[in-house]
Amino acid sequence: ILPGFMELLPREQKIFNDIQRKITKVYEENGCLSIDTPIIEKAEVLLAKSGGETEKQVYSFEKGKNNLALRFDLTVPFARYVAQYFNDIVFPFKKYQVGKVYRGERNQKGRYREFYQFDVDVIGKEKLSISNDAFVISLASKAFKEIGIENYRFQISNRKILKGLLEELEVENSKEVMTLIDKYDKIGKTDFSIEMDKIVDFEKSKAIKSLVEIKGESSEVLNELVSLNVNNDKFKEGIEELKKVRDLLLMLGVKEEEFSLDLKIIRGLDYYTGTVFETILVGNEEYGSICSGGRYDNLAENYTNNILPGVGI
Repeated sequence: ILPGFMELLPREQKIFNDIQRKITKVYEENGCLSIDTPIIEKAEVLLAKSGGETEKQVYSFEKGKNNLALRFDLTVPFARYVAQYFNDIVFPFKKYQVGKVYRGERNQKGRYREFYQFDVDVIGKEKLSISNDAFVISLASKAFKEIGIENYRFQISNRKILKGLLEELEVENSKEVMTLIDKYDKIGKTDFSIEMDKIVDFEKSKAIKSLVEIKGESSEVLNELVSLNVNNDKFKEGIEELKKVRDLLLMLGVKEEEFSLDLKIIRGLDYYTGTVFETILVGNEEYGSICSGGRYDNLAENYTNNILPGVGI
């Protein structure tokens, strides 16, 4: 078979099926409804809001006059699904979907070109409470416990904080800066510092580094963010949302040691607008993120005039 694709022998398939059954049970017990969408979509639908990294990874081909593509995640097809069946859905709509997705990236240890995603999304009409950002993370926490994974940590941030800082600093090449921050853990502090000094001037570089290197308990991180005295509304809104998500997680029974606030987390996909998170296996960090997601304010804007904010994992 092609490199980066996967087949399992019956013994492993049995384990996989057990994991799938346990995770979907958690989703259903928490009020999420099951959906499915086609693996192949029109390329213009799948790529309507993408750009840069996402577009490079998509498997696309032509059949007759149609430009087609294999889905690279389950979130974009879900946005199309909600726009299409808007009048048949009750909002806020909580759904889960398990399905194969395809990424034409260089296959390496722990990263496949064909793999399953176990998605949960909550999508609202016009507005969606921030409580849902904490809700989806709490579902992931329950799912991990159900399948016997204990040493994990959600690393949570909010994109508005960084975007607000970059606005305040009047950084013009913000995309380049965000791409570099996304690579921080891969390249390390020293190389990150050298590269950041190359793309923005010294004072701006210093301010960005002081943000992404904030560490500590969640309350310490929040206090330090406030003490930066950045006078930008988006920045302040991001801190407020991050605080609310932290408080709600604790209310939902996610323990303080299960998560950390980490300003380096921004997520590579282009559609995230607020809360973002990745999840590491403590002691097995080399696997990378095993569960990621975030808030998107209007992912379906390319398919409908209805405002449909959502959050998903």
